[in-house]
This record gives sequence, C-alpha cells and structure tokens, in this order.
Amino acid sequence: MALTGNGTTIAFGTSSFSANVYSIGGSTQTREALETTYLGTSGFKEFIPDALVDGGEAEIEFEWNPSFGTFPPISGAAETITITFPLLSGETTNATLAGTGFLTAATSGTASNGEIMRGTATIKWDGNTGPTYTAGS
Repeated sequence: MALTGNGTTIAFGTSSFSANVYSIGGSTQTREALETTYLGTSGFKEFIPDALVDGGEAEIEFEWNPSFGTFPPISGAAETITITFPLLSGETTNATLAGTGFLTAATSGTASNGEIMRGTATIKWDGNTGPTYTAGS
C-alpha cells in the first residue's frame, strides 16, 4: 500500500524548533567518483568510489507565524534531527530518518492574498551521526 506524507513529523532535539510542517523534502546522499585514469589508460576513463558519503540536505516548508517565534534556528549548533514516518498497516513502530544536522538556509514566510504564509529551511546532515534510516516493524 502506498503512503501519503500525512502523519510525518520532524523533531529538532536541542533548539526544539516546532511549526506546522507542510512538506519535508527527501535527502539525497551522494559520494564522489575518484578518477584513477593515468597516461597508460586507453579506451575509457577509470574511476573508483570515494569511501565517504555526503549525507545530503533536506528542505522543509512550514507555516510562518512570527508571533509564535517560528523562525528556524539558523544560527544554532548542530543538533539531533529526527523525521518520523507514518505507520504502515500491521506495524507497531514507525520508520525514522535521524542524524545530526544544522540549518544552512532559512526563509521567512511569503505573504500573498488568501494564502497561509509559509517559510522554508534547509537542513544539512553533518555526517557526525547519520543520517540513518531505520525501517518500521
């Protein structure tokens, strides 16, 4: 059965930043391809995988409400951030994506007639702890 995003939450461990979240972008992890081509190579360039993985970034979109103090902790230190996904049918524990990270960007709400003000923030996973995906069970 396919999941919608409804029921997904995000928690910031130290700053306790909290807001009504509308979307949490997926994290794309990457690792470099290190070129090993030398002058005696012929045909194709040669590569090996880097041993290190970049944990990536995730963008969140949230309800902007300045009276609630909802500006994200852009100047804060790295903290534990946990994204909890909704339960699948028959599971008793939620799947999570958790690690330490910090914000690299924060945008205040966009004001438009007839629309809820929404801001965005970009989380950079710092690689010190995760990010680690844990499947629900």
